[in-house]
Amino acid sequence: MDRLSDSAILKKIERQPKGTAGFKQLVRELGLHGDARQQLSDRLKRLVSSNQLIEVESGRYAIPKAAAGKNVLVGKLSMHRDGYGFVTPDAATLDPHLKTLLSGDIFIPPPAVGSAMHGDRVLVEVGTIRPDGRAEGRIVRPVARAHSTVVGIFHHGNRGNYVTPIDQKISQEITIPPSMEIPAGAGVPPGVARAPRPGKSPDRVLGKEAARREELDDLEGVVVDVEITDWPSATQNPRGRVVEILGYEDDFGVDVEIVIRKYHLPHRFPPEVLDQAQKIEPIIPAPEVQKRQDFRALPIVTIDGETARDFDDAVTVRQIEGGNYELQVHIADVAHYVASDSALDQEARLRGTSVYFPDRAVPMLPLELSTDICSLRPHVDRLVLSCVMQIDHRGEILGYELSEGIIRSAERMTYTDVNAVLEGDAITRKRYEKLVSTFEMMRDLALILKRKRERRGSIDFDLPEPVIEFDEFGLMKSITRSERNIAHRLIEEFMLSANECVAEYLEHKRVASLYRVHEKPDAKRVYDFEVIAAAFGYSLGVGALPIQRVQFKSERRASHGTGKRPREIEIPKEVHITPRMYQKLTEKIAGKPEERILSYLMLRSLKQARYSEENLGHFALAAPTYTHFTSPIRRYPDLVVHRILKDVLRDAANDHVARALPPAKAEAADIPSPWSKRRDHTAHREALEPLAGPISIEELHEIAEESSRSERRADEAERDLMEWKKVKFMQDRVGEDFDGLIISVTKFGFFVELTDLFIEGLVPLDSLTDDRYTFHENTREIIGQRNRKIYGLGEKIRVLVDRIDPVEKKIQFAVFEEKPQRPAKRKRRP
Repeated sequence: MDRLSDSAILKKIERQPKGTAGFKQLVRELGLHGDARQQLSDRLKRLVSSNQLIEVESGRYAIPKAAAGKNVLVGKLSMHRDGYGFVTPDAATLDPHLKTLLSGDIFIPPPAVGSAMHGDRVLVEVGTIRPDGRAEGRIVRPVARAHSTVVGIFHHGNRGNYVTPIDQKISQEITIPPSMEIPAGAGVPPGVARAPRPGKSPDRVLGKEAARREELDDLEGVVVDVEITDWPSATQNPRGRVVEILGYEDDFGVDVEIVIRKYHLPHRFPPEVLDQAQKIEPIIPAPEVQKRQDFRALPIVTIDGETARDFDDAVTVRQIEGGNYELQVHIADVAHYVASDSALDQEARLRGTSVYFPDRAVPMLPLELSTDICSLRPHVDRLVLSCVMQIDHRGEILGYELSEGIIRSAERMTYTDVNAVLEGDAITRKRYEKLVSTFEMMRDLALILKRKRERRGSIDFDLPEPVIEFDEFGLMKSITRSERNIAHRLIEEFMLSANECVAEYLEHKRVASLYRVHEKPDAKRVYDFEVIAAAFGYSLGVGALPIQRVQFKSERRASHGTGKRPREIEIPKEVHITPRMYQKLTEKIAGKPEERILSYLMLRSLKQARYSEENLGHFALAAPTYTHFTSPIRRYPDLVVHRILKDVLRDAANDHVARALPPAKAEAADIPSPWSKRRDHTAHREALEPLAGPISIEELHEIAEESSRSERRADEAERDLMEWKKVKFMQDRVGEDFDGLIISVTKFGFFVELTDLFIEGLVPLDSLTDDRYTFHENTREIIGQRNRKIYGLGEKIRVLVDRIDPVEKKIQFAVFEEKPQRPAKRKRRP
């Protein structure tokens, strides 16, 4: 129904005198009856969640820009612990006029915060806008609350009990009224709380458990989770009740519990979800086996890390006629067990992704599925979706076959063991002698595929990640850089190839689906990187950044007759940038001292990859079509793609098998990048616009937005905990000195990463006492005025651990200066 489309609803509301409309008014004016009323209610909720509408009061909706006047916008509030904040505008709801005037976030002074809290989506009235685009505003009201619960430290006080939030950006203390200190059903007298022992819950997975929680005689200083019952106002702090007692902050494992609750990660499966998972029959019926492709006789293996327990991909390679390769990628058929809109599916969609911490994980699916029925465990039959590819000696995919299959993994391999086989370790090769030739073919094919990606311009930064090592007692003993070997790379290459084949197949079938997209970087970020790279003598080769200067009529009218020149707005124009430019620069800096710095800065100049129902291509991979298909146990978008593919396979002519041949491979030795000017990528995409599918475009859009948010939340939680672990690890090392590398320079100091430990900290500008130092923004250097000593990016330096900030959980370094030795006294001649 056209009258119930999103655009029709938005136009109807926008045309109202005050830009607002009630639910009953919309029902009446759109002429809706029966089920259409519920459809309207569902669409209004989705429009609110996607920031296109706001609910100004119960049952009444408004276009954000029209909700309170001309200079209003909706955005996310980020607070500082000193009481002020900044609002990042929602791009989709930002008025075009404001968009041209603003150059960043809107500053909110403490008195103008009102009842809003950190993370809330708020309606902001923009006040003064300076010539440089900086603006100040006041919060009209919160639109959506970010925190229904807050984790913090419980305190007794003269004015009553209260909780200090661990997140310093939530600056208000939360008042705990009498009788609200003990969680409901705790079964203990006031003042004493017994928290449940970890390990009793079926939600606990993967890795060693958190600390044993003891009986607490007094809640003073104990970490608790608080439900907000009354939001803050101009005259009082928020009020709440304790819903969970976690333990003392320094207890082993409590840091993970805090991070889980700080980021509101769903970590307890509802009873109906667990019940549904436990009722799934693990035995595969004979009729299901008969209708699938049978791969059980082949040497198919899983290759994962040592601690992995959810195996969702298995591979094998063999040589076929003409010297070509057959690559088989088999992915756990999770969609066979998790029905759409079931309790399991709704919980998986809510979580969006599994979240991995150093000693455990918060899974997307219950253990019965994630580590058993769906996991491709060795020597047992498992249902899969298979992508079998024919690949020539240049890495070109000559054809591929997609099907529902069944496998029996021959071996559960680790990256370490596969690498040992390929490195020639005699003991490991003897142990896996039946698979040695298969692993060698995998290595050869992976190198061929990597060279193909390099020819088309794919970027590979290969940046290391921190890994925490624990001793036999579960305590941290070191933080090291992750080591990536050929086994990691071959799995990555195989998964990339399968993802591209599935994405291409669904697009050419004109089926609505989800894509993993990565758009071109913004011109401004490219320019910022070029400025820094030039200091090291490098460039991406984009040339001068074109700038367009614009004057607005309102500015010209305001300056008329005053003698002042109208203000001009500088708008960076489109810059010609390709992934090959990034690739060539990574090759130039490989092995150089500045490689770590420039690789990190290049990565920051790129946009963040996300999910989308629209195929926008993947810039970093130089791929015109890409999706996520290979991890349905731990990523919800992959599960959705599986459902769509299975629906298409049911209609395939060859009964659950789809065969496809891509366009003829390029004859040129150098494959043109899909991002180059030689190909009209937009026209190509529009020619293949999806027409239909089992999931509507509107629902795919919602899933893409939700999954992208869940992914960012998981990344932030994992990064936050890692930083916390680093601080804990360094607490006993205050006063020790280490070699390091300057990785960032700012006006308030410079950041140093320790050479032997994957840990960074700040050397504050005011700690440099041997001279008066100033920050030079154009060269990103801190220079002494008298001695002309320079601290710049990429410089090696020795620092000592000066102090640990227990509040912000940050490490502060100081420049280490060895005491000069006194020269030996000369002996006098007799």
